[in-house]
Amino acid sequence: MAKLVEIHPQNPQQRLIDQVVSELNSGAVIAYPTDSGYALGTALGNKTGLERIRQIRSLSKRHDFTLMMRDLAHIGEYAKLDNNAFRLLKKILPGAYTFILEGTRDVPKRLLHEKKKTIGLRISDHGVVQALLTSLSEPMMSVSLILEGREFYDIDDVRDAVENQVDVIIDDGYCPPEPTTVIDLTSGGIEIIRQGAGDTSLIV
Repeated sequence: MAKLVEIHPQNPQQRLIDQVVSELNSGAVIAYPTDSGYALGTALGNKTGLERIRQIRSLSKRHDFTLMMRDLAHIGEYAKLDNNAFRLLKKILPGAYTFILEGTRDVPKRLLHEKKKTIGLRISDHGVVQALLTSLSEPMMSVSLILEGREFYDIDDVRDAVENQVDVIIDDGYCPPEPTTVIDLTSGGIEIIRQGAGDTSLIV
């Protein structure tokens, strides 16, 4: 059964953040709140955690995992992007957007789309996410918590669905699901794959 950790959304308690990061570094899979609903996450090098997330979500190897990053400082290590793409990311992030980019050689193959070799990238402005990534000092592998027939608005919904499948659940109160806007930058242009919470008027 998952460990439940209550963390303040605006002023995350460092002691509790450190507990969760310790769990992540020990191989945990977590359910955590973001600015677009709950997500599942695990440490970047955790192969077993990645497979556990695939099983929870019933994902194929063609599903883009997302790198949840703290900021753009090290984006070149994980994704290939030109100056125009970088300017766009710098303009609108952090926020409720997922960008699809071509992965670099440094990205573990298990994280990349099997055929396209692409990766999703997110920078959330959620206080708990920022605190976790600051202490973790590397991106997290992540996907949205989406299960057919279920909606996740608060901690009870999350516990009912995945309490026996993850190691840690973070509770920061009400966290309604608002999917991110998904933007594909791999072709050199801007292709909006899914309109979600992120404002697309900021893109042009």
